[in-house]
Amino acid sequence: MRISDLSRSTGVPVPTIKFYLRERLLPPGHATAATQAQYDEGHVARLRLIRALTDVGKMPLATVRWVLDIVDNGAAATPEAVGAAHDSLPPVVPHGDEPPERALGVVEDLGWAVDPGSTSLWQLETALSAVEEVGLPLSPARLAAYAEAALDVARVDVAGVPQADPQEAVRYVVVGTVLYEPVLLALRRLAQQHLYTGDSPSPPHGPNRPGR
Repeated sequence: MRISDLSRSTGVPVPTIKFYLRERLLPPGHATAATQAQYDEGHVARLRLIRALTDVGKMPLATVRWVLDIVDNGAAATPEAVGAAHDSLPPVVPHGDEPPERALGVVEDLGWAVDPGSTSLWQLETALSAVEEVGLPLSPARLAAYAEAALDVARVDVAGVPQADPQEAVRYVVVGTVLYEPVLLALRRLAQQHLYTGDSPSPPHGPNRPGR
């Protein structure tokens, strides 16, 4: 297909496609003339991936380039891919040289094995501080419930990682982490709406109520 056909197939404007080509985010097409090239379904898939990372994942192009490089060189170990995916996700929070003691203590109490240099530890530390500052600290019961739910989701994620192809495994972990997380967030919010506006005549009570 020509670049105009590629644009129609993906909804990406031709100038944007040309920009991605110049930036080497999108591989060149098969040249048919001095100023013309043909593109295929691989280009369609790549364009949709780039737009998903920028539109859904809210990634800057520099981070998109980094993620695509990991995907393209998929011989990297899956733990490295997990770290790259997590470090590319918002929110970006300040962090020091040493791991945050409270967040690290939380995961140690849970018995989880994590990288002490993980950006996610600092995100957890910042989040715990924020809820305390507004008077909604997480009780041990609420934190344990969140952790158990997160572990259940993580088990589903890890079970779905392709085993036969290392590159496909890295693609699944990196891209899946970026693009599935908004789905999880949306479902949580919809579940809250269900509990508050569905069959329940009043807001639910129990150990997971804010501040308990």
